[in-house]
Amino acid sequence: MSNVAMSSLCLALALTSAPAVSSCASASDPSAATSNDQADWLNVPAPGAAAASTFTRTRYPIVLAHGLSGFRQLFGVVDYFFGIPNGLRSGGAQVFVTQVSAVGSAEERGEQLLQQIEFIAASTGAGKVNLIGHSQGGLDARYVMAVRPDLIASLTTVATPHLGADLADFLADNITPGGFNETVLAAFGNSLGTIIDLLAGTSEPQDALGAVRSLSSDGAAVFNQRFPAGLAATRCGATPTAANGIPLFSWAGSSVLTNFLDISDPVLGITSLFYSEANDGLVGRCSGHFGKVLRDNFSMNHLDEVNQLFGLVSIFETNPVSVFRSHANRLRNLGL
Repeated sequence: MSNVAMSSLCLALALTSAPAVSSCASASDPSAATSNDQADWLNVPAPGAAAASTFTRTRYPIVLAHGLSGFRQLFGVVDYFFGIPNGLRSGGAQVFVTQVSAVGSAEERGEQLLQQIEFIAASTGAGKVNLIGHSQGGLDARYVMAVRPDLIASLTTVATPHLGADLADFLADNITPGGFNETVLAAFGNSLGTIIDLLAGTSEPQDALGAVRSLSSDGAAVFNQRFPAGLAATRCGATPTAANGIPLFSWAGSSVLTNFLDISDPVLGITSLFYSEANDGLVGRCSGHFGKVLRDNFSMNHLDEVNQLFGLVSIFETNPVSVFRSHANRLRNLGL
């Protein structure tokens, strides 16, 4: 194998495996009815007692969408959004966590996400949802908003590479169409995605090359031409805070090594070397700007933003669960 092919393969591992270490998400909707297969993949629990607090009780359900190599729940035990659904639910929120292909393009994953949101909006009777996407999940969410804006009450992206990711650019630049390194990357990425989905108890098509294209700068430019809502006219410029009456928000971290006990930090430390601007290990600071930028410099890396690994985040920064809870309260106060 050539050095370029080997580099591409190693970086693909970093790009896909770092989030996969913690990729697992649980849906949690204490008041939704369970029915048929849809309820199964949403992992909707039986109705429970109403939460005493109303701090996070939004008008519309909150839907969380995972990123690349993510899924709802690992072995039915560990959440991708670690502790976040329960943190939101404790304040009265109705929460769902969706699951799409672990590896795929934004359009492919967006279509899968759309089907689930249609079910959530209909089954809860709410008609709309407050959609929050982490990493590539934010691109999937933007796709849903573009094709079905009537289903979206608000859209929030967390560390989403709206302008592409430098690491994906490296991979894309070193892939020879039809060449051996492309074959290796596709085989590795698709196999990894298949394994992740199997461990999550589902089976979806995988498209590693589609994922790389979606996350590259060139792919992002094409996607943004089709779906420009919420983006600035220039890099790091002012971003519109709403689109077609839908409030838009974003936040992100810009630190990498945040907790010496977290074994994922060194991996993100390596991937951060490919970036020319402040980043969280996988997404550049300006690339994460979308809608009303609530903050772009949390002392968090790409996994900290969803409280991973297992809550091992910086003790000197606001806890990620509190960030999500505060945002839910923001949406509540806006009548959403």
